[in-house]
Amino acid sequence: MRHFPDQLKFTKHQLIAFLAIASFLLTGCHWQNSRRMASLEITRVPASAVGGPLQVDFIEGTAKGSAPGQQVVLYARGNNIWWVQPFRKQPFTRIQPNGTWKNSTHLGTDYAALLVEPGYVPQAKISELPKAGSGVVAVVAMKGTPALSASLKTIHFSGYDWDVRAAASDRGGDANLYDPANAWTDDRGYLHLKMEEHDGRWTCAEIVLNRSLGFGTYRFVVKDTGQLDPFAVVGMLIWDDSASEETRKELDVEVSQWGNPAAKNAQYVVQPYYVPGNIVRFTAPHEELTHIVHWAPGVASFKTASGAPVRTAEKSIADHTFTIGIPSPGAERVHLTFYRFHGSGTAARRPAEVVFEKFDYLP
Repeated sequence: MRHFPDQLKFTKHQLIAFLAIASFLLTGCHWQNSRRMASLEITRVPASAVGGPLQVDFIEGTAKGSAPGQQVVLYARGNNIWWVQPFRKQPFTRIQPNGTWKNSTHLGTDYAALLVEPGYVPQAKISELPKAGSGVVAVVAMKGTPALSASLKTIHFSGYDWDVRAAASDRGGDANLYDPANAWTDDRGYLHLKMEEHDGRWTCAEIVLNRSLGFGTYRFVVKDTGQLDPFAVVGMLIWDDSASEETRKELDVEVSQWGNPAAKNAQYVVQPYYVPGNIVRFTAPHEELTHIVHWAPGVASFKTASGAPVRTAEKSIADHTFTIGIPSPGAERVHLTFYRFHGSGTAARRPAEVVFEKFDYLP
């Protein structure tokens, strides 16, 4: 009897341990069951079309049995590649308290939604959708609905047809909205691109040449950009937007101070810009300018001259030749774009406009 209290004490410890283990196992089983019960459904499927960066639509769905902190990752398939949506820098879609979710997506032939755990890091593009596991709780994919007739706005400028962007873009570091009404040509044939507020939303402008031109000389005549604030960006891009971030095929002339009033206001770039030697900055005067890009095998020569070629002997302001990392022709197209850079200390937005007098190309 002397040892009975010790035996009883030991039994209590055993009971506490047993209850703790049972609670852990029950919690684990409940988590596993919840995970097995979680499912996704796409209730609104966009049209099937490889719209590239210019066309977007809404995609909607429900998440059943999702746990707190879980989110949805969207993908659209084009050219046999799944691209994260709506942007590489904004890959997550929030699940609402009622289990619904909604976001925009660029158009593709197929669409997919992944229910993922907190901390999951989605890839910008993948060849195959992941299976459940390793942070992925559920996966659903559907083919796009039958495509409707094209609704892109097209304008005629300098003898070429251009598609007008209507889709949002994160090129400025955050989402910029684009309104087709912000791009037009006047009775002289000049192209106007505008940034302004529409229905409480700040909108930008971009047009894209509807075909590839390849090697040759590209000339852009731009009116005075001296009225622009430091966060405005005027881009003249020869860009294959189907290429990956790591193998970007892009040659740029950009007029912007990127939010720093003390910085030089223009640059030549062979993307990616972060590679040493791929960017050269210079100061562009506040007057009409002609920017020239001569693109040939293994070389890209940039030049900026005062005035328009038809009225000047091309008084050179800046020039530079790149010979490393020069892309080859493919699916590149010319983009003329006017958007806002989102940096720290962004100043108040105000309407602005840039005018392109002429674009021409010589093979």
